[in-house]
Amino acid sequence: MTRRRAVAILSAVAGALAVVAVPTPAHAHPLGNFTVNHYHGLHLYPDRLDDLAVVDEAEIPTLQQRTAIDGNRDGTVSDDERAAHATATCRQLADALHVDVDGRTMAWRVVASTFTYQPGVARLQTARTECRLTTPVNLRRPGSLRLVDDFRTDRIGWHEITATGHDVGIAQSPVPTVSISDELRSYPNDLLASPVNQRQVSLRVVRPGEAGAAGAGIDVPIAGPVTRALGAFGDRFTELAGADRLTPLVGLLGILLALVLGAAHAALPGHGKTVMAAYIAGRRGTYRDAVVVGATVTATHTAGVLVVGLLLTAVAGLAGETLLGWLGVVSGTVVAAIGVCLLTSAWAARRTRPQPAPHSTPHQVVPAGAVARHTPAAPAPDSTEPHEASHSHSHSHSHSHSHSHDHPHHDSHHHGHGSGPIRRRGLVGMGIAGGLVPSPSALVVLLGAIALGRTWFGVLLVIAYGIGMAATLTAAGLLVVHLHRRLGAALARRSGIWSDRLARITPILTASLVLIVGVALTVRALGPIVDPAL
Repeated sequence: MTRRRAVAILSAVAGALAVVAVPTPAHAHPLGNFTVNHYHGLHLYPDRLDDLAVVDEAEIPTLQQRTAIDGNRDGTVSDDERAAHATATCRQLADALHVDVDGRTMAWRVVASTFTYQPGVARLQTARTECRLTTPVNLRRPGSLRLVDDFRTDRIGWHEITATGHDVGIAQSPVPTVSISDELRSYPNDLLASPVNQRQVSLRVVRPGEAGAAGAGIDVPIAGPVTRALGAFGDRFTELAGADRLTPLVGLLGILLALVLGAAHAALPGHGKTVMAAYIAGRRGTYRDAVVVGATVTATHTAGVLVVGLLLTAVAGLAGETLLGWLGVVSGTVVAAIGVCLLTSAWAARRTRPQPAPHSTPHQVVPAGAVARHTPAAPAPDSTEPHEASHSHSHSHSHSHSHSHDHPHHDSHHHGHGSGPIRRRGLVGMGIAGGLVPSPSALVVLLGAIALGRTWFGVLLVIAYGIGMAATLTAAGLLVVHLHRRLGAALARRSGIWSDRLARITPILTASLVLIVGVALTVRALGPIVDPAL
């Protein structure tokens, strides 16, 4: 290798590392790119109650509402259009923010409102609305105050409340006096295991000298090191997708990161790995079956990202997290339906399986010259069931005596449950269930690429992401097939009453597991749809 070529290679590697290692200036939202986050900073005065209400919208809802803000449809949001949107939003927020003082409902007045755009991931924008509200109230004497935020309850996000008294005491305040997110400007660095979700607060007003504790702190649980590492990779991934210049090196790094992130994403809990393993084990799957599932996952995930991205850009009022939630319900329902079919088939096979006959070798003496006879085994009534083959052989010899041997044989091997078309439908169903819910990271990358006029690059990254997911799921399926075959061979060598019972009960156990996981996935996806506060 020449010195010039070595220097060129080292420069390319250094450039790649620099692109990946440079931190992004955009702040990451704690629950992803679908969120609408709320903050209320309450300030209690003897004669009034003030509130600094902030709404921080992540990349996807900001992109969805841009057309509605751009009233003249010229593609640019002017200062007047931003001001009009801020006024309307703050008025809606004031109407949805309920405050009671000693049981009496107070009405908010909007003092000031602003709306600004800020840079987000993948060259998309985020939106920040600030509303300054006030209401006259007498807080000079002890009493109670209760605040409930009902603004845009259909959207998930970070919900934070602080309360500070000015010449007014607050007894044992359940909320802090200082925002841990700097009023939604800077969220905690680590990805969150669960968000701050303070949508209401009850305060007890006392005299200033009787305030007691300054305010409760907020314990924010953080995710583990693996999740944080994947989050860092995801940030670099979206940053590469929105790079100023799309050079071949940047494009190659983006594709490689898409493959890695897709594979890592599928390795996290979910995505039907357990269900797929149980299905392949229960159906005595082959290596080809595992590849079919992986290919279906790639096709389904890629198509899902494209369709959901189109819907989110076309329908401004569509909540992305709600759409993904319903897709999760469909995915879990598909898995549960497959589990029901598997359980029905396994139970029917268990009830109709014939009992094995003991192996016998009776010897019968027949006259010399007798004609050899052969009794073929009766065909099995259904190829999907275990079958028993009985072979009778008679051997004629030219000696003075002849022996006839009847050997009834029990064939202990079984065919896979289900016919070919049914088996293929089940495999395709497993692949669809595993790839039906699009990854939010892939959606953001696609939408960012479209906004930059790089639709083809966004689609390419989405395909690479799906291939990465499929690689993990296929590897898991291949491992299950290999282990199942090894286990089957071990049981065959140790044939006995316990191994026979295990072979008969395994299909029922795997089918039950598929059904239970499917129901659990459906309930988990349905929970946030019913109550977004979950």
